[in-house]
Amino acid sequence: MNIIQIVSDTFRRDHLGCYGNKWIHTEHIDKFAEKSIVFDRAYIASFPTIPHRRDIFTGRYTFTYSLWSPLPRDEVILSQLLRQAGYTTMLIVDTYHMIRDAHYFDRGFDGWWWIRGQENDRYMTHPSQASSKRREIIGEQYLKNISLRRFESDYFVAQTMSAAIEWLELNYDQHEKFFLHIDTFDPHEPWDPPKWYLKMYAPEWEGSEVPGMAYVPGVKPRVAKELNEDDLRHLRALYAGEVTLVDRWIGRLLQKIEDLGLLENTAVIFTTDHGTYLGEHGYIGKRVHLYEEVTHIPLIIRLPDSEGAPHGRCDTLVQSPDLMPTILELAGVKPPQTVQARSLLPLIRGEEDGEREIVVSSAGLVGEKPPPWITVTSKEWALLAAGAERPQRDELGREIKSELYNLTEDPKQTRNLYNEGKEIAEDLRSKMILFLKSVGTEDKIIRNWAS
Repeated sequence: MNIIQIVSDTFRRDHLGCYGNKWIHTEHIDKFAEKSIVFDRAYIASFPTIPHRRDIFTGRYTFTYSLWSPLPRDEVILSQLLRQAGYTTMLIVDTYHMIRDAHYFDRGFDGWWWIRGQENDRYMTHPSQASSKRREIIGEQYLKNISLRRFESDYFVAQTMSAAIEWLELNYDQHEKFFLHIDTFDPHEPWDPPKWYLKMYAPEWEGSEVPGMAYVPGVKPRVAKELNEDDLRHLRALYAGEVTLVDRWIGRLLQKIEDLGLLENTAVIFTTDHGTYLGEHGYIGKRVHLYEEVTHIPLIIRLPDSEGAPHGRCDTLVQSPDLMPTILELAGVKPPQTVQARSLLPLIRGEEDGEREIVVSSAGLVGEKPPPWITVTSKEWALLAAGAERPQRDELGREIKSELYNLTEDPKQTRNLYNEGKEIAEDLRSKMILFLKSVGTEDKIIRNWAS
């Protein structure tokens, strides 16, 4: 069996039609979902970009023992195991954090292509012709990197999906079995889609340039109160345009997979590493304050036609690290003892009755400054559990404290019920502590979250 995994960075679940969105065009991924298993309660574990990639490459909850750091040489990883099992392994990536500064995510791959120029990649040196305002908003290096952009095919997701298509055309029938991991940074900031995609969602915009990059050093806005309502709507339109751009080019890849006759014996996975804030909870961009907009992610798995191509929806709590043992089981490879997550195939095949009571999402817990919160999610509740070591206030001046939300009645998490539901909160915290212990978290770390 061949396996293709597509990771699209910062892709909000609620912006896909197959997850209920009614105003953004995502017809290609929606069509893909119709013949796939759509996971309705998929959550991240480690946050953000590189920690998440470590999770899906290792099958471990790496936030309990690492920060944003290179992939250790002694970490047992997916690509390595598949290669040892006779798979031809290929990485196609424009998520430059995985490659730069010796992050080693190319390890275990027979080949890898890096599409250059995302974010602050030291790629181009010649000056851009952008206005001083746009240079301030977007960032000088990024504007240098895209200075030769002329056509939609020059955008990063287009280049990355085109590279994957070309690789498949050259290799689809040349190997006994292959694993292709495709990683695109879009729709991550900066939100600067082609103007015709923006026009889909903001046809009459006449305002000034609004920052599409949420956290370039020294550039604002970082919080929603610094934008008026028109600017916020425009920012959301920019992101929606990015989402549709990504959908269009992933659609081309999915069509090529079908054209090459690969659906008979190829599993295809689509997911992301986290979402982002577009004004919710007062934020723009991602934060370690992990609400549903960031933690609750799309996960869609299409099994081969030879496996009966089961399709439908799964309501079980699952997490990103589960992808690694799932892929190993698809490949017929026994998971190593290092794996902490579990395969999703028994769920897909209806062979598993038990399920998790909670899932845990967090930035790295190690280091001198642990994150202020860990998010614990059950089917009904979300607890943002504050640790003992934390700042007094967030960047909006709000007191940092534990928060509890009923996801059934308040899915947008607008009413903090912590004071009324302390017993529920402490039950979730107790289950979180048991989880942290079960994956070998150091006692000195656990003590910060014990009460």
